[in-house]
Amino acid sequence: MKTGIIGSGSMGTGIAQVAATAGHEVVLYDNNSAALGRARKSLQKVLARLVEKGKLEQKESAAILGRISFVDSMYAYQDTRLIIEAIVENLEIKKAVFEQVEDIVPNDCIMATNTSSLSVASIAAACKDPSRVIGIHFFNPAPLMQLVEIIPAVQTSAATLERSIGLIRSCGKTTVVAKDTPGFIVNRVARPFYGEALRILEEGLADAPTVDWAMTELGGFRMGPFALMDYIGHDVNYTVTETVFQSFYYDPRYKPSFTQKRLMEAGWLGRKTGRGFYDYREGAQNPEPTKDKKLGKQILWRILVMLINEAADALYLNIASRDDIELAMTKGVNYPKGLLQWADEKGINHCVATLGRLHAEYLEGRYRCSPLLRRMAREGRRFFQ
Repeated sequence: MKTGIIGSGSMGTGIAQVAATAGHEVVLYDNNSAALGRARKSLQKVLARLVEKGKLEQKESAAILGRISFVDSMYAYQDTRLIIEAIVENLEIKKAVFEQVEDIVPNDCIMATNTSSLSVASIAAACKDPSRVIGIHFFNPAPLMQLVEIIPAVQTSAATLERSIGLIRSCGKTTVVAKDTPGFIVNRVARPFYGEALRILEEGLADAPTVDWAMTELGGFRMGPFALMDYIGHDVNYTVTETVFQSFYYDPRYKPSFTQKRLMEAGWLGRKTGRGFYDYREGAQNPEPTKDKKLGKQILWRILVMLINEAADALYLNIASRDDIELAMTKGVNYPKGLLQWADEKGINHCVATLGRLHAEYLEGRYRCSPLLRRMAREGRRFFQ
């Protein structure tokens, strides 16, 4: 099948690699010829590295690259069956691109957006036939991350949804279906991993290395929240938080942090600029964590119960199924286990009591307990029987 990718940045290039590796003919479009040149070199380097590591044969590497065309005209999309847009997170720009490309692609071509937080319904509304528009959200880096969120808009047809799931699974990816709400599953449920860690830092309960130590050593997370924010980049991470906050009508549960905003304003974006919560410059010395297990368990449980509450609310509001929420958090952000399973292990009553104590202490809406958790505690139910 011929697949078109709009945008040759790291995400678009990664999706092109995924599709070409699965055997699809890929047309990678960008209106910036210099960006296309960088994308080609980047792909060549990635594939060469895979050959060096013995993960690809040289012949396979050449075949993958040979299936990708680098073009600067959208008219190369005239015989595509799937388009995936992976450009800047700007609603008006995306709508303009969809309006333009709809007049070029065949009538049976699925038109997908890789947006991580924007309304798929708004993007679809720019098209004459919105029934073939859908969200297909890959995670970065696309070739390595197993999960893909599939987001049907209210206008998306059942046939478009079914075809999209089949196409992405044919690329060897795990799919979950999410309602078209801000942040979908992963970027919504994961907000407290960053937000509550920042709150703990701002309160002076613990510094960044101690919080990261608690989450990795005691919780089993691959990266702590501050190391992960530095890795993602504060320009990206803060913008997603702010977008979700605004999209949820300023719900305090998603409130951004001034601490992170100031780092972004200072240009301390994390690893890519050499400074963030940690100092990555040559010879820099970062503070050691305070390895106090009692404090560490307190930090871990406070962040974890907020994540559990968010996952429970996503289920309560039918954002996704129980199993898709668990898959999203283990495959999308590599959590050590599903949050709903974790809730069962810790005890639903314990979750409700902890959230009740936090709410009584702070009197803030961010600590309100999900009605589903309260109901389950009353009825003695678990997520998994």
